[in-house]
Amino acid sequence: MARGLLVVTVSVGLAAWPSAPVSGQAPAKVQWTEATPGYIFAFPRDHASHPAYRVEWWYYTGNLDAIAIDGRSYGYQLTFFRVGIDPGPTNPSAWAVRDLYMAHLAVTDLDGGRHLVAERLNRGGVGWAGAATETLDVWNEGWQVRLDRDGAAHRLQAHDDAQAFGLDLRVDPVKPLVMHGRDGFSQKGDEPGNASQYYSLTRLETTGHLVVDGQVIEVGGLSWMDHEFSTSFLEPAQQGWDWLSLQLEDQTDLMVYVLRRRDGSVDPHSSGTTVDRWGEATTLTADDYDLEPGRTWASPTSGAVYPVEWRIAVPSARLVLDVRAVVDEQELHTDESTGVTYWEGAVWATGTRAGESVQGRGYLEMTGYAGAPMSEALR
Repeated sequence: MARGLLVVTVSVGLAAWPSAPVSGQAPAKVQWTEATPGYIFAFPRDHASHPAYRVEWWYYTGNLDAIAIDGRSYGYQLTFFRVGIDPGPTNPSAWAVRDLYMAHLAVTDLDGGRHLVAERLNRGGVGWAGAATETLDVWNEGWQVRLDRDGAAHRLQAHDDAQAFGLDLRVDPVKPLVMHGRDGFSQKGDEPGNASQYYSLTRLETTGHLVVDGQVIEVGGLSWMDHEFSTSFLEPAQQGWDWLSLQLEDQTDLMVYVLRRRDGSVDPHSSGTTVDRWGEATTLTADDYDLEPGRTWASPTSGAVYPVEWRIAVPSARLVLDVRAVVDEQELHTDESTGVTYWEGAVWATGTRAGESVQGRGYLEMTGYAGAPMSEALR
């Protein structure tokens, strides 16, 4: 299949935004829009911000190798969040808080066993942070992700001066966009509105450099990009989730997640997607795969106990994989931004497909193991 982005065009009505009030009446209360089936994506518009929805994030993760020096390997995460506070503030001041913008940056030195983390929190409206609504351009102070001039590649830039680490990367799609769930509608709970609009770029050729201890390191490898927007998706009975993305050496990709309920059971709205070497995607329901935890690691700071080894079985793909964290200690404490403690880090995978050996690299995210359940943290 041709390299590049899948492009479709359509107009989308934001029905939740009220029409002008009748003269003499008080303005109607502006409400957030809920994710619904039937949303038709158009790009580059849908790489951009969706301010009618309350929660939105742009997630980049990847595994990179140094090019010119000692062959060391690295993982990275760069995430931008927008959380709506008031969809229709009456105060005309730029200081009125309509949205808060948060960002997380992490680089893992896989050979050195170190995990470097930084975070940002700013309000929109005064230029400190924001996101365009026509194309991909999201920023938080000096951190930014945007579409390159060619309209396909994404440029990621973020540096933390205090810890002398950061990144400057170009990521180029080598497969079409993948819509998760039902044409990009991902149901997360029993209630109709507990859902998100969700797509990914599952295989991004990555070049550029990292900065570690002030040293510039030229790197190359693969990245993964997730973009979700919603208003509410977790329910009170849901504790958190375990999410895994993998890029295998046979050129196939896999995403699966398990929504964990407070009683210890797996929520039936758990889901996943397989992507073949040509970019064809297949949706997985909770019954189509098994994600079983193995060895655990106990955080010395939060006290949370995370499964850092997993076994994945996807019978329809004749795929069985053992996944392990490259570095156990990849926990993020984000007290100065989202206020959530979670585990996000680089993993390796080995196993078989139809009896033949296969291996790959990826990223694992685990939430709801420390602090309040994610169903409360994201309200």
